Amino acid sequence: MSDQAATTVLILSVDEAPLLEQSLPAALAQPGAEVVVIDNACTDGTHSLALSLGARVLELRERRSYAAAINAAIVGTEGDAVLLLNADCVLDEGFLGWARPRLAVRGVGSVAPRLIRATGMTAADRLDVLDAAGMVVDRRRKNALVGHGEPATSYASGAEVFGGDGACVLYRREVLEACAVGGEVFDEDLELWASDVDVAWRARLLGWRCLYEPRALAWHMRFYSPTTRSALPEAHRRLQFRNRLLMIAKNDSWADVRGDLHRIAFYELLAIGHVLLRERHLLRAYADAARRLPATLRRRRVVQAQRARSTRPPFGLRAPR
Repeated sequence: MSDQAATTVLILSVDEAPLLEQSLPAALAQPGAEVVVIDNACTDGTHSLALSLGARVLELRERRSYAAAINAAIVGTEGDAVLLLNADCVLDEGFLGWARPRLAVRGVGSVAPRLIRATGMTAADRLDVLDAAGMVVDRRRKNALVGHGEPATSYASGAEVFGGDGACVLYRREVLEACAVGGEVFDEDLELWASDVDVAWRARLLGWRCLYEPRALAWHMRFYSPTTRSALPEAHRRLQFRNRLLMIAKNDSWADVRGDLHRIAFYELLAIGHVLLRERHLLRAYADAARRLPATLRRRRVVQAQRARSTRPPFGLRAPR
């Protein structure tokens, strides 16, 4: 893959025009980028703002989930690299200059940047605190942001990681297309939370690696994180809790699980105890996961049939501090 080839930047807006006022110019300033704003049935000024700044607009007439909206945008664009970018994430001016060449490394299917936390969308709102240096799925099958809350100067060296956080991650298009099951790159049953982890996991099963590139910088005003979870509506917490279970059912295999079964079982016992004692509303997540399990198992048959021979995802892999 040539680092001079086209990069499609996909930015989803759900009535997020005020955020786009800051994030969109930074995306449009990236050399070689085609910026596409996904107007997810917005009722604000998203459409007119995007056009006025020079972005292409993909208009969805009916409101869709994150996964369904991104799937539509992947199908409707052509760049051989795709940057998934949240509206609340502002790119550094040299972002693609550092990130894009990493896709030219053999076997690399995605690039995770260094995300720095911000409380707002302007330079004055930026913190000296790390938001994410990629993401990890540990041996309990619990996904997490690497380095979240640590000093911004942490994780200064590039390295292979499990995957990139969906707020800002660069993919080869061929990897995204190879991950598709039934025409869906992002599993639309997952809707939102952990759908990025699910894609990273499937890319791993296909034999693709992810590199963390710390010189590719962006600032992120994160909506959901370990530090904000308690303030989120119960529906969001149930969705995240449920989706972890569905990811395991779809992507894991006995060969992968058997060495970690004691870790997984112990974590699940702790999770059930937490649910019963502190968040009983999460019991509904178990029921919802059970209802969606037949569709997940149908997807699983495709995922497991396509996985690269002898490939075991590197659970726990993260860049060194």
